[in-house]
Amino acid sequence: MSWGTELWDQFDNLEKHTQWGIDILEKYIKFVKERTEIELSYAKQLRNLSKKYQPKKNSKEEEEYKYTACKAFLSTLNEMNDYAGQHEVISENMTSQITVDLVRYVQELKQERKSNFHDGRKAQQHIETCWKQLESSKRRFERDCKEADRAQQYFEKMDADINVTKADVEKARQQAQIRQQMAEDSKADYSLILQRFNQEQWEYYHTHIPTIFQKIQEMEERRIVRIGESMKTYAEVDRQVIPIIGKCLDGIVKAAESIDQKNDSQLVVEAYKSGFEPPGDIEFEDYTQPMKHAVSDNSLSSSKEGKPDLKFGSKSRGKLWPFIKKNKSPKQQKEPLSHRFNEFMTSKPKIHCFRSLKRGLSLKLGVTPEDFSNFPPEQRRKKLQQKVDDLNKEIQKETDQRDAITKMKDVYLKNPQMGDPASLDHKLTEVTQNIEKLRLEAQKFEAWLAEVEGRLPARSEQARRQSGLYDGQTHQTVTNCAQDRESPDGSYTEEQSQENEHKVLAPDFDDEFDDEEPLPAIGTCKALYTFEGQNEGTISVVEGETLSVIEEDKGDGWTRIRRNEDEEGYVPTSYVEVYLDKNAKGAKTYI
Repeated sequence: MSWGTELWDQFDNLEKHTQWGIDILEKYIKFVKERTEIELSYAKQLRNLSKKYQPKKNSKEEEEYKYTACKAFLSTLNEMNDYAGQHEVISENMTSQITVDLVRYVQELKQERKSNFHDGRKAQQHIETCWKQLESSKRRFERDCKEADRAQQYFEKMDADINVTKADVEKARQQAQIRQQMAEDSKADYSLILQRFNQEQWEYYHTHIPTIFQKIQEMEERRIVRIGESMKTYAEVDRQVIPIIGKCLDGIVKAAESIDQKNDSQLVVEAYKSGFEPPGDIEFEDYTQPMKHAVSDNSLSSSKEGKPDLKFGSKSRGKLWPFIKKNKSPKQQKEPLSHRFNEFMTSKPKIHCFRSLKRGLSLKLGVTPEDFSNFPPEQRRKKLQQKVDDLNKEIQKETDQRDAITKMKDVYLKNPQMGDPASLDHKLTEVTQNIEKLRLEAQKFEAWLAEVEGRLPARSEQARRQSGLYDGQTHQTVTNCAQDRESPDGSYTEEQSQENEHKVLAPDFDDEFDDEEPLPAIGTCKALYTFEGQNEGTISVVEGETLSVIEEDKGDGWTRIRRNEDEEGYVPTSYVEVYLDKNAKGAKTYI
């Protein structure tokens, strides 16, 4: 089957058909382009969706992703992000392997088609020119034959007429001969042109047209094969990403299977456990006792024996908060004057400790205390532990920076052309000060953590010194601190005083309320570095400043100093050079 033999007379239809084939190819290219745009848009929407539900950094949502269900959801979001990436790969591969190649091929196809049909039209024009020559020679031969016939008839007429002169007859005969010769020449020319046309026509229909149509047929068949290969590539591009998409889906399934409801339940316990004990049983309070006192008119001793023996710090009067509100006692009858007078003489006013005052004030103002004392014990321990870990990380970071600067300084000392070693002193001093500050902060929070975990006594001397509340002397804390009430939400309340309140022990004021005489100076010190005392109980010093020493380092890294008899506080021992007076009281003697 050949278009050159079968369709030798369908030049125009073949031209239309090949143009239609190119239109089909361009339509397929457009289809693939739109598919790549859809894939890109779908991938973008998937990425935006995954990003939308990703937990925000340093937010409450990030803390929620410690649960296995939330971790599985986060894994699903990450897998969807990878899933979107595979759709981007589909778009890229279709663009590079199909669209780009087909666009280039269409241009080549159009050029080839144009060349083939140009050759076909040229052959047509040639055969048409030969046909016109043949027609022209034929008409000329026909005309010459007719004129020769008329000239012969005229000669015969003149020859038969007796009235015509011999010269006229001879002239007519010569004219007839000329016309006859012209007809013979036209006949020979026509015959030659006809033979030539037949030869050209045979070559046109048996050689030129079949060759051109064969090229057009091959071109069209290549187009069909190419579009088929493109469709296969279209499917292969999708098939290549199926394994990776399957892995993404397997990852989602694996994440779903990793959900552990028991672990999540345990995390809920760890997150919200307060560490409090459930409230104890409420003892019966017999309000008939005052009536018995009024009726019987007993002695003071019998009156005191009739009162219920309830201790102030007992569990029975303690925590009613999870279930009920505290009932207020109804107004009682007056007791004997002797009983009231004795109770007045033996009781002392109730004064809240400083820590409780600060805690209550922080809760009212909505400010979280630095030691997280407004949290329940278990939650406070976690907060303090996290703070200690963060400070240790910062200390390690600053230490690495200090080591790097030290190494750089050594390099500058060995190779002065690389830099000035003195230019690093300020930075090294700054980093060293930052390390000291961070260590002080870490020690302070470690002391609070130890207090919570029971490793140190509550508000010990070291803890108060690290927090800036230590003033050099040890006092008893107010005994009323033991009666502080803690509620499950982390708030603290005080037992309200009532007319019939139980007796409390005589309290002592906390350290912050003591008025003490200034300590004598035991020496002097010179500041080696500048120290900014930002914490309570510390004092700021400037490099080179001379101050009085009123308490030397007791092994905790702090020295107590004084400036101008009215400003004193603690500074790191490593920041000062101490000169102790050997004759001063309390000063150690160095040999």
